[in-house]
Amino acid sequence: MIRITDSLTINEDDLSWSAMRASGPGGQNVNKVSTAVELRFDVGKAFLPEDLKARLRPLAGRLLTQDEVLVITSQETRSQERNREIALQKLVELLRKAAHRPKRRIATKPTRASKTRRLDSKTKHAKTKRLRSSRPDTD
Repeated sequence: MIRITDSLTINEDDLSWSAMRASGPGGQNVNKVSTAVELRFDVGKAFLPEDLKARLRPLAGRLLTQDEVLVITSQETRSQERNREIALQKLVELLRKAAHRPKRRIATKPTRASKTRRLDSKTKHAKTKRLRSSRPDTD
């Protein structure tokens, strides 16, 4: 079990790993060793709260496929084991962000004094504009 928060864990059996050859620099090592790692987590089948899944969809963005499979790749190091740790870290971090419930916004009304201040400033601004627009007679 992988602990995400105090009340949320995911089963390691829900994760599927695959190794592939990394792109980029690395000399001959990149051509013969599969160090890049791809982590797949099926969000649709996972036992996660529905509100968490709803928050995860926009957070994941293009990492989430149409079949609701989260695909995370890592090829940052030359070690496959370290890349596995990094990919798992990315998954846990993403799920922690999704698990955080945003505070509910409480609608407030402006006070009478703030309404008065706003209207006074509008009146003052209108007077200034009116004074600027009047032209003296040239007669």
